[in-house]
Amino acid sequence: MKKIITQNLEIAVIKRNKEEFISLTDMAKFKDREATGIVIANWLSTRYTIQFMGAWEQAHNPTFNVMEFNNIKNEAGSNGFILSSSKWIQKTNAVGIRSSAGRYGGTFAHRDIAFEFATWLSPEFKLYLIKEFQRLKEEENERLMLGWDTKRMLTKINYRIHTDAIKRHIIPAQISKKQADIIYASEADVLNTALFGMTAKEWRDKNSKLEGNIRDYSDVAQLVCLSNLESLNAVFIRQELPQSERLIKLNEIAIIQMTSLLGNASVKKLR
Repeated sequence: MKKIITQNLEIAVIKRNKEEFISLTDMAKFKDREATGIVIANWLSTRYTIQFMGAWEQAHNPTFNVMEFNNIKNEAGSNGFILSSSKWIQKTNAVGIRSSAGRYGGTFAHRDIAFEFATWLSPEFKLYLIKEFQRLKEEENERLMLGWDTKRMLTKINYRIHTDAIKRHIIPAQISKKQADIIYASEADVLNTALFGMTAKEWRDKNSKLEGNIRDYSDVAQLVCLSNLESLNAVFIRQELPQSERLIKLNEIAIIQMTSLLGNASVKKLR
């Protein structure tokens, strides 16, 4: 759960299945801090809101109960008609709104629906809410990029350890820079083949329209594994293991590590 501040109100935002849900309960305090449920019910009970909610659910929810929706829509506007969020969810199997009790409970709605509620509350309130929500998303994107860049930088640092080992134990003395580059590239492809199953050239041939190299298109788990493989290969080089033997060892390690990393919750958060 995260919080955004809109016109002195602290509004909770949660994420479910990669979609943000914003607290209508917190937003309703803009109208009445003591009767948020009534504020939400009054908004839900309008014919326009019911039509909007029905249209949203039909576009996003394959299990939406259209028959019950039509019954509710026909009742809208009649004397004494009140629609609560729990009643809407129960009767129509709606997913755009979620309601729960408890300390961290309340009524949450998908951002599309929350912005519509904000319009009903106040156009000015909606403007500030959208602005703060966009700021939250920008901060999230920056953190994600920072996580990826950090792993990419770690890979580059470890690659220096890798190339130093190559320089000391594989490259003979008194050779040209061009000859040295060939050896460096060959060792880099040991890592590429162990992890990605192809050399840098093979990747370029398959992805001729893309800029950069195979590592620029790696995900966080692959970059973590690659960083580990570089350190291990440097150790194997110092042990003077043949390249073919190192490739087999590194491939076995890559399979084990990727299997572990793909199930790691901390790595998933960096994706």
